[in-house]
Amino acid sequence: MTKLELLSPAKNLECGIAAIDHGADAVYIGATRFGARAAADNSVEDIATLCDYAHQFDAKVYVTVNTLLHDDELEEAAQLCHDVTQAGADAILIQDLRLLNMVSGFKFQVSGENNCQLSTVNSQLSTVNSQLSTVNCQLRAPLFHASTQTDNRTIEKVKQLSEMGFRRVVLARELSIQEIAAIHKAVPEVELEVFVHGALCVSYSGRCYASEYCFGRSANRGECAQFCRLPFTLKDADGNIIEQDKHLLSLKDFAQLDNLERLVEAGAVSFKIEGRLKDVDYVKNVTAAYSQKLNDIISAHSDLYQRASMGRCSYSFQPDIHKSFNRGFTTYFADGRCADQASFLTPKSIGEYVGKVKEIRGNSFNVSSVTSFANGDGMCFFSPQGKLIGFRVNKAEGNRIFPHKMPAGITPGTILYRNYDQTFQKVLSKPSAERKVMLSMTFTVTPTELQLSATDEHGNTGTATMPYEYQKANTPQEDNIRRQLTKSGGTIYNITHLQINTQVETPFIPSSHLATLRRQALEEVKSERTLLCPPLKGGRKVQGENNCHLSPVNCQLNSRPLREGWGGSSLMYARYCLRHELGYCTKSGRKAPWREPLTLHLADGKSFNIKFDCKQCEMYIMR
Repeated sequence: MTKLELLSPAKNLECGIAAIDHGADAVYIGATRFGARAAADNSVEDIATLCDYAHQFDAKVYVTVNTLLHDDELEEAAQLCHDVTQAGADAILIQDLRLLNMVSGFKFQVSGENNCQLSTVNSQLSTVNSQLSTVNCQLRAPLFHASTQTDNRTIEKVKQLSEMGFRRVVLARELSIQEIAAIHKAVPEVELEVFVHGALCVSYSGRCYASEYCFGRSANRGECAQFCRLPFTLKDADGNIIEQDKHLLSLKDFAQLDNLERLVEAGAVSFKIEGRLKDVDYVKNVTAAYSQKLNDIISAHSDLYQRASMGRCSYSFQPDIHKSFNRGFTTYFADGRCADQASFLTPKSIGEYVGKVKEIRGNSFNVSSVTSFANGDGMCFFSPQGKLIGFRVNKAEGNRIFPHKMPAGITPGTILYRNYDQTFQKVLSKPSAERKVMLSMTFTVTPTELQLSATDEHGNTGTATMPYEYQKANTPQEDNIRRQLTKSGGTIYNITHLQINTQVETPFIPSSHLATLRRQALEEVKSERTLLCPPLKGGRKVQGENNCHLSPVNCQLNSRPLREGWGGSSLMYARYCLRHELGYCTKSGRKAPWREPLTLHLADGKSFNIKFDCKQCEMYIMR
């Protein structure tokens, strides 16, 4: 049975808890430093709180330490990996592969009941010279996932990472479903994590140096200045303007909701929503939408798949990905190269299509639409010049809209979008989901003992017993027994089945006894799921000869552009192609109305050459 994981972003603790409540099987979150989103840092204490919350549902927490590190930062980063592992993190995403060799410097926690073992990448204890206070122990070390920042696009790369000890690899967003399937077939032992939703970088992750070159803010250090979202003017070799002040490198947002089942069939097991800078409303809505879709897939193939975590979610809203931040959607390269991948006119959110302007009358207009509007909605449209114009709805009467200020340029036939749904946001601003773990119980009465066993969705069982002296009942007792034992208020449980077995005539049992048994049984179920190595304060360092040594990683890390020649160095490596997006791919047979090379120009005077490698079907932005 394959476990499928929906992986959601967490800017902070609030977002992480919301993701779990709305159906995530795992969340990824930044720590105090070294995450690929420098503006989304979180304390170890908050990560510990999130882990405690997530683990109730067998959900996992992954921490991002996925930037390239300076030499003098390695020890601090290794210690951070140790600290978040002690806090309960289930894995750590890394880009700088030197961290693998820092494992031997960690202070491992000591607890458990089994003989000393280390669950980490390619690590073995050769000898242990220290005296451990616990004879039978288990050592817990960080488990690493290979971040998409390590540029994972080929079978060969994934094999290499597997040989280094990575159990999971986050694949590049640019891969097609067919390419994902080929990687899974070639390296089936590696878990494949794929992005399914959110913002797209125009460059392969980890291969963009434009932000550092132009603004001194390295994307590989978590400080991307979003160079690709800027407006550019495109010129040909003769200086002719092809496109002026357009967002030529700004891609639409990724949306694989309709391809989710195909990704499952291709062998992916973790489905990642981008957005560690997104607010909690985005996390709630998008997580719920993909969780429902994943549930539908599992319901149709219950003999093949199951969710990686426990719990069923109920929502106070109908999820809709179009109602959250988006620049329009693309499936990118899911089925190979396709057109209309970019959003030339704006890098801002346009939201959902709601209809066309039908008639303008004074300070209002009506919309040809079945959509319901509300006071406070945010609307937008593109002017004839291609500029995105936004306005606020001051009053809505049916499909007649009274803007706060009548926007210039709006005419009959104008296509309207809503990028802020007041009614929808009001629902999301309140508790909007409840997640419950389904539990079955068996209550047994003997002449001398009461016993209550509880089993959750993943088969974790807890049993509570109580000595009991038989007391004959004057009235029927079964209704009260069921009422008392199935109470679950204030817990994460929903008792869906209770079986009562009695070896004697059902006796009188005080409600206080039943409440005690219920509480103890639920606590036992929870303790059954407790990690083998729970967080300890401080931990202990295990000394030893060649302790936890990893063979040197045979790779070169270089944060500078790699492709020299062509009159400069590459600042971006992209599968996205401007020539194709403009309709003049060399394979199309259409002759381009320009002479190459092409150049991109910023308003501040900087210019960049564009090189097309048609053999590799790639584009490079050169300095």
